[in-house]
Amino acid sequence: MLKALIFDMDGTLVHSDPVHLEAFAEVLKAEGVDINEEIYRSKIIGRTNEAIFASLLPHLPVEEHEAYADEKEATFRRMAMELKPLEGLLELLDWAEAHGIKVALVTNAPRLNADHMLDVLGLAERFPVQVTIEEVEPGKPDPLPYLTALERLGIKAEEAVAFEDSPSGMRAAKAAGLFSFGVLTGLTRDEMREIGADGAIVTFHDRALWEILEHRAAS
Repeated sequence: MLKALIFDMDGTLVHSDPVHLEAFAEVLKAEGVDINEEIYRSKIIGRTNEAIFASLLPHLPVEEHEAYADEKEATFRRMAMELKPLEGLLELLDWAEAHGIKVALVTNAPRLNADHMLDVLGLAERFPVQVTIEEVEPGKPDPLPYLTALERLGIKAEEAVAFEDSPSGMRAAKAAGLFSFGVLTGLTRDEMREIGADGAIVTFHDRALWEILEHRAAS
């Protein structure tokens, strides 16, 4: 029986990747690092800031990585004031509430970003269970963030469905044993399938999603 829906944040609740790309580009131009779509997809999307800045600025010490990460996140929050929930998300959350299905957030983003984005999207009260990067070590692609959410929800992996947009997030969800949908805001359907997604959707209106959810909710 379906008891919970567990969501990643960036690229899943909201198509925020273009804003993240812009923030990385602005902050890293001082180091002569050009952030384009290819770099964003291969070295940034879904990864922790620790891993991102170690990869992009290997010549700098960890302390400077942390300083750049803080600057990048502050820049992102400044830029991300007009984002809207991904199409169909609000209807899905309403359906979950009406059916007594819990919802949770699992993100590699820091707490400041999670609070900011949920406020901007008008979703601050919709996610009673939230797991951010400060609360778990390691983050995705390790399954620990999802295992932590399952523990807090008080359910088993087979009783939940996860939504992810990145390779690291999908690998984390699948390693935790969850049936998982890939949200196609950054990857293609084939790319999602290759990293283990059970299904792929463009928006939360997709019929393929609702067929699964309604079946599992009725089981």
